[in-house]
Amino acid sequence: MGGSHSREDLDLSDSDSEDAESRASDNSSDYGTPPPASASSKAAGGAGAATPASVDAIDRQLRSLRLKYNEPISPNPSPGLAPTANPAALNAVKLYLHIGGSSPSAKWIVSDRLAAASFVRTGDDEDDDAPATGPWCLVVGSKIRARVGPELQLKTFPAQRRVDFVADGVWALKFLHADGFGDFCAKYHSCLFENSYGVAANDEGRAKVFGKDFAAWARPEDGDESIWEDATDGFSPGPKGSPMPPRTPTLKPLMEDLREFEEPVEEGSGIQSLALGALDNSFLVGDSGIQVVRNFEHGIHGKGMSVKFSGGNTNFSTPKKALLMRAETNMLLMSPATDGKPHAKGVHQLDIETGKVVSEWKFEKDGADINMRDITNDSKGAQMDPSESTFLGLDDNRLCRWDMRDRRGIVQNLASAAESPVLQWTQGHQFSRGTNFQCFASTGDGSIVVGSLDGKIRLYSKSSMRMAKTAFPGLGSPITHVDVTYDGKWILGTTDTYLILICTIFIDKDGKEKTGFSGRMGNRIAAPRLLKLNPLDSHLAGANNRFREGRFSWVSISCHFLTMKLCSDYH
Repeated sequence: MGGSHSREDLDLSDSDSEDAESRASDNSSDYGTPPPASASSKAAGGAGAATPASVDAIDRQLRSLRLKYNEPISPNPSPGLAPTANPAALNAVKLYLHIGGSSPSAKWIVSDRLAAASFVRTGDDEDDDAPATGPWCLVVGSKIRARVGPELQLKTFPAQRRVDFVADGVWALKFLHADGFGDFCAKYHSCLFENSYGVAANDEGRAKVFGKDFAAWARPEDGDESIWEDATDGFSPGPKGSPMPPRTPTLKPLMEDLREFEEPVEEGSGIQSLALGALDNSFLVGDSGIQVVRNFEHGIHGKGMSVKFSGGNTNFSTPKKALLMRAETNMLLMSPATDGKPHAKGVHQLDIETGKVVSEWKFEKDGADINMRDITNDSKGAQMDPSESTFLGLDDNRLCRWDMRDRRGIVQNLASAAESPVLQWTQGHQFSRGTNFQCFASTGDGSIVVGSLDGKIRLYSKSSMRMAKTAFPGLGSPITHVDVTYDGKWILGTTDTYLILICTIFIDKDGKEKTGFSGRMGNRIAAPRLLKLNPLDSHLAGANNRFREGRFSWVSISCHFLTMKLCSDYH
């Protein structure tokens, strides 16, 4: 991608021409950008000219009167924070702006040679004396004022004393002092916590949000990090004899070959769902049908083949979920019953070899139609069973198992059915309180992981859908997709702006290794890892970019067996 050379290093000449260019571009700023000083005023700088110190003093006096003026009255680069915009202040920074997008000429330019970075509450600039109670905002000089939240995509570079973030553009702060950089990072995390959870970022507030058992999530430095030292050993294929076919990992660099989502897509045929196969093929479900891609050790590649929907009542909306089953010869497609809503009243069963919809199943319990938000296999590997007839279902407050056989265990005669066959509710639980389930996945032994709107991730053992063995607290963003490894040791949650990687392994009081699916982890837990794009890459991906469907792969595309997919609203 063009301009990649400017992602990490702020290697600038800081010439007058570049600085003038950056100040000229500041005229488009909508947050009190000061006009550049004229060349004549520079030349006139003599004994009678006002020094920067005297200008700052006058500016401070005027601002103490809370005068209402729209334009800055001082040529100081950061008039809004003039009292602290000096080289000796801990929050003194040099502000850079990235220009040129992804073009070869993309670069960083100096936007402000000396500014002050601070955090203020919305309402701090009001006239009344009441304390401000609004959300925390990041303020940098006169150029930037942005709410602290995931949308900043903030990333730190400690070795460079540098912070990158997105706020109507891509910016970088270069701190003049190491202590100032550390102080900024600590304050940022406190403000982010308060904005996300609405409680103070102290021990009491963290205990209220995370609980005493998840102290490592609130303070990662206090958690057990030994599990990450040999994390690559934890990503392994299923055991011998399991329905998941083993594959040998390829540990050489393969990034140049990972083109799994760069296949050309027809106009208007955006990808909605990925059905990851364990055999030769995987499937991309889109608006116009199903694209067949071939599995390789280092990724998946298009075969130039597609399956068009036909047969049955094919006037259904584009499927949002595809589920492989019966030795990967059939696929269940779940389409929203209402546009804009993810819930479905049933599923369409597709024969992959013929491309025909052979049946339309209805969700029903106690004679009443119900909706489902998501479906998945009974266990990871169950799709390889040629006689598979059950699968799991999820709704906002329901977790259940559906059976395609009738109550006597006999496969229903689809050809003679006058109406759509009815799926049998065989096991499950309907929660009385709002759990706001969003997505789920199963392990090799049938244990279940569920992601929620509040960001929580719950682990259910294979023997019970009623009570979660472990419930990881949310980190402020809804979980939109979740996956788990075959052995249940690793969980990957997807949000719009980051992926969260969780290790479920812990040692019980008897010294035995367990996972959070089989026992309560208590305080024996490692802090999670958050994976996200660099601010520049996130900005260049577009205003509506978001992560979707992060997965662990059955094909070894990297030493971590991890497949990530970044989708945008444009395809």
